[in-house]
Amino acid sequence: MTLYGRQKELAALDALLGAAADGRGQSLVLRGEAGIGKSSLLAYAEGEARRRGFTVLRAVGWEAERGLAFAALHQLLRPVLDRAGTLPQPQADALAAAVGTGAAEGPDRFLVGLAVLSLLAEVGDGEPVLCLVDDAQWIDEPSADALLFAARRLGVERVALLFAARDDAGFPAAGLPQSALSRLGRDDALALLAGLDVPAAVRDRVLRESLGNPLALREFGASGPAAAGRPQAAGQPLPAADRVLAAYRGRVLALPERTRLMLLIAAADSRSTLRYLVAAAERLEVELADLAAAEQQGLVAVVGGFVEFRHPLIRTAAYTSAPHARRVAVHEALATTSGDPDCRARHLASAATGPDEEVAAELADCAKRALARGGPAAAADTYAEAARLTPDAAPRVRRLTAAAWAAQQAGHAEQAAELAEEAYKQTADTDRRAELAYVRSFWLFEKDAAPEAGALLISHAADSRAYGREMLRAAATYAWFGGDVAALHRAADLLEGYGDAPGADARRADRAVRGLAHMAADDFARGLPPVADLLDEAAVGSATRLQAISSASLLPDDVQLPVITEEIDFARGDGIIGRLPYLLHVLARQQLYAGDHREAARTVTEAAAIARDTGLAMRIGRLHNLLARIPAIAGDEERVRTLVTPGMNAGGNYGVTALALLDLGRGRYEDVLKRLAEARAGAARYSAALLFATADEVEAAVRLGARDRALPPARRFAAWAAASGQPWARAVALRNEALLVAADAGGAAKAEAAYAEAVRLHTEAVGRPFERARTELLFGEHLRRERRRTEARTHLRTALRLFDGLAAAPWSDRVRAELRAAGEAQATARATAQDPADRLTPQELQVVRLAAEGTSSREIAARLFLSPRTVEYHLYKAYPKLGVTSRRELPAALAPPASPEP
Repeated sequence: MTLYGRQKELAALDALLGAAADGRGQSLVLRGEAGIGKSSLLAYAEGEARRRGFTVLRAVGWEAERGLAFAALHQLLRPVLDRAGTLPQPQADALAAAVGTGAAEGPDRFLVGLAVLSLLAEVGDGEPVLCLVDDAQWIDEPSADALLFAARRLGVERVALLFAARDDAGFPAAGLPQSALSRLGRDDALALLAGLDVPAAVRDRVLRESLGNPLALREFGASGPAAAGRPQAAGQPLPAADRVLAAYRGRVLALPERTRLMLLIAAADSRSTLRYLVAAAERLEVELADLAAAEQQGLVAVVGGFVEFRHPLIRTAAYTSAPHARRVAVHEALATTSGDPDCRARHLASAATGPDEEVAAELADCAKRALARGGPAAAADTYAEAARLTPDAAPRVRRLTAAAWAAQQAGHAEQAAELAEEAYKQTADTDRRAELAYVRSFWLFEKDAAPEAGALLISHAADSRAYGREMLRAAATYAWFGGDVAALHRAADLLEGYGDAPGADARRADRAVRGLAHMAADDFARGLPPVADLLDEAAVGSATRLQAISSASLLPDDVQLPVITEEIDFARGDGIIGRLPYLLHVLARQQLYAGDHREAARTVTEAAAIARDTGLAMRIGRLHNLLARIPAIAGDEERVRTLVTPGMNAGGNYGVTALALLDLGRGRYEDVLKRLAEARAGAARYSAALLFATADEVEAAVRLGARDRALPPARRFAAWAAASGQPWARAVALRNEALLVAADAGGAAKAEAAYAEAVRLHTEAVGRPFERARTELLFGEHLRRERRRTEARTHLRTALRLFDGLAAAPWSDRVRAELRAAGEAQATARATAQDPADRLTPQELQVVRLAAEGTSSREIAARLFLSPRTVEYHLYKAYPKLGVTSRRELPAALAPPASPEP
């Protein structure tokens, strides 16, 4: 078939195949209206790929199959599933569970995506692989998640992924190259019609009615003007695809009755597998031979044990042109002969003419199996459909509740809230209503309505036998992030009213809520220990541990870091990919404040990539807010403003504090105070970001001569620093004190004593080099003003070395100016040597660090969600940058050079 007007797309497909053959895996999404030529381009790619020796894997989405978890993935990978035994065991188990070939249950759906990547890479080691997914907008969500996860991680694999999707239906493919297919211009349309020998008398009408849609041009041109339908007297004509569909319906209705019935059977069964179709046909007294007339018309083809429709619109026409009663009879026959319980349940649902408990029960069982295979999104839709077919109220509410929980598990908080609201209105049972309120609270929090979410939970917690304590703990967390101290104390009081919880972990979790209440009242001495106790004692991977991590931002660094890294290792090892964006976010925050900017950027890069793949757009914004601190320190205003996203509960405060720090470095002191005051008046007033920004507030206020504006936050920080016991925090509290008292009578001596003790504490502390540099700078400035220039230069040189090491340009410039004022004839140049790891990309750094620890390429691939081939590629690229030739040399090459003292 000649493809007119598609030179650009054909070139892109040739390039895609060429890149995959050369070991540069790529993906592409073709988008456009029905009939625009997507399937034809896929057919071209398939033919070219087979000619070049590719393994070709195909899947076609079908609207009726969207609720079957991993159905499209099974369809695509069926020819190569025998190779799955070569995968790492967790991936092999996850894939087996997903496609129903193993006994494993409940895989993380993104671990399935990693298994897909690994399997395709394994197959591609033999011969390159082309995966074709047509009508991608209709594939089930778990399959789409897995395929997109793999597509975004293609690197040096000999794999190409090609999707075709309608532009008027959902197929989330952010981050993948996209090609939007346009309608044909007049010249290309005429060239297409010329090949069909369309009479000149009707050519203009066919051009006019087809609107440049290639399929419409072919169908109308081949079938004559009648196929184009009646011209519209007024208004816009029907879309060309709808007219083609009407034309196809006409062609179907012109077939013999037995052929139409056989076509309907094929269209109604998403698998289109001959053995099931023939069995159903026998019950309806037709046979495979009855398809002959449809094959002669070019509507379908029987290929390799399957019936293939020449175009998705033909399938739709074959199904929708049949009377409803006949469709019901076909679905009943397919349900009886289906060898798969999920397909049976789907056919029974399609055949149902009203509420039917037996059908609803089978659908509910289908939903349970979808959950077990790691398809919560499909389970949610299936439970909801089961509920609609349930005649009695109590089981209907139970199934709607299950649908809501499944939607929440899939990350669809808004859908979960809508289902929960629907169920809530249909029951008076207080226990059930409390559970549904719990589900609804997640969406309220996601919408930045933390106070409303907490209030909802507190009002319903007493009615829940199963979730009461859990709801109050969640309410306390929401109240903390929403700045609602009254709700926080109320949740703590209600928890204590329950008495002692069963189990040590639960009791610690309850005490941690009271700890949060104490901290909200600035009583850190009583508040920090119970939260730290929960963090330290909760079991790895438990919900209690995650609650503790959420509450731990104000705990000492040395308490948080081991727990966070342990949780990340656990999530990686068990393939719980969906949990990683949050955990990596927490780790990046630790790395950032510890002054390890390169590692923080690497961690954020990984977290953002996984967040994008798992649909957590809000998390990406929070990560960018956090990362904005690095350019803020460097004085890069454009970069800071590019990264900062306002709002988003406490996550937004990291963006606010980055802007405030940038303002401080630029000398915009009033802007610093205004930003931070507004943030403290907001809902997220208790966030760690605002607490840690106290030093910026104090310095700005002192430089404006308005120290009273900084006294309350300084006192709060000092109380927290004393309770935390962290040397760096106590040092910063002393620095704040020195700034605030220096102008008082006799304040110079007090300030000097505070600065000296702060410097001593900084030398005891691990990390926080930026805070130490600021203390050294301010002490140096103080000593210079006291005309003690020699002593001042000692502290200023240390500050310069530290600021230079952090690429803190405005701060380094400020120190150089102070050094010159202190009598340093020439400002000291940067004293730190380049770390060889600075030459590496974040991904290369991650790979070589693991390789230096002796981790194999296969293990690194599983840990970082890459293929082993990509790991080897990153090592190949990193070796010359580090000046090494083997893994054995990596530990020495990664050791940073010493930074000589000036």
